[in-house]
Amino acid sequence: MTTGPGPLVSVIVPNYNYAASLELCLRALQAQTYRPMELIVVDDGSTDDSAGVARRLGVRVIRTEQNQGPAAARNLGAAHAAGEILMFVDSDVAAYPDAAEVAVGLLAADPGLGVVSSIHDPEPLIRDSLVEEYRALQYHYWTVSSEGPVSFLFSALMAMPRRVFDEIGPFNPRLRETEEVDYGHRLTQRYEMLLTTAVRSRHDHDDRLVKLLRKLYRRGRARVPLYARRRRFARGFETSSRAGGSLAALAAVAAVPLVIPFGPAGAGVAGLALAVSLLADLGMYRFVLRRRGPLFLLYFGAVHFLVNVTIAAGVAAGVVRWLCSARFRRLYDPEVTIGISGQAAT
Repeated sequence: MTTGPGPLVSVIVPNYNYAASLELCLRALQAQTYRPMELIVVDDGSTDDSAGVARRLGVRVIRTEQNQGPAAARNLGAAHAAGEILMFVDSDVAAYPDAAEVAVGLLAADPGLGVVSSIHDPEPLIRDSLVEEYRALQYHYWTVSSEGPVSFLFSALMAMPRRVFDEIGPFNPRLRETEEVDYGHRLTQRYEMLLTTAVRSRHDHDDRLVKLLRKLYRRGRARVPLYARRRRFARGFETSSRAGGSLAALAAVAAVPLVIPFGPAGAGVAGLALAVSLLADLGMYRFVLRRRGPLFLLYFGAVHFLVNVTIAAGVAAGVVRWLCSARFRRLYDPEVTIGISGQAAT
């Protein structure tokens, strides 16, 4: 444990129906080596026993009457927090015992650093399915390969000085899928963000394929107005090569009907697109092969192909919507209304 007085860290846990992992999350936070610390759960209209889980562990709970989304929940927690450092931890994440201590030290060492974000382990917090094991490995590799300064905010476990939050302003509560991308874009106009393996955690990833694909589709679609405005990809995670891999996967699917009229030539086009998609993430496939062997790699590759097609389809749908909807083009306009209504309970 740290010695001597340090700044108060307010740990804010936004939660919506994650009672299954919330106890693991809160126990990990209660076991942190850093002090002083306050712990706040913002129960965002849950219909399960999430609030009861937190109360039984002696954690302060702030409840909303209805679900408002993670951005509004983080804002509400920040409004009730007293700390000089705000640490946001999703309720499906368990931090390593030294996570807060390391994050505070990194922020103290560099006044120009606005956010420190954690990298999740390649093993999921709760092993529920092969889909979850795929997602844990894929997400770990993409984040590890992005380690360092980033412009894409990894909000599942992040720490930031309160003064930075007050300066940048709250998360945009109108955004339910891409609030972290928007916030990272705003924050990096003034500060650096660091993604680091020095701050470690485990994540209870999605364990059902349809749920994962639906989420990735919505996120891909919602990113279009921001990237259209910025005219460049975020630094870290969503690289141009990975975007190309997703587009190539979609092109491979679109080229399959060419086999009927064009025979081998049509099959060659589809095969070439598939090869481009695989080459875009060749390093990740090697990583999975080393960790899990060839049999799991086949499963991993099949799921990742579906993921790539889904992301590209979401982006394509977003482009169409961007062309047709002025309201969609204004999705990231700086018109933020902070919702801090809720009932506090302990």
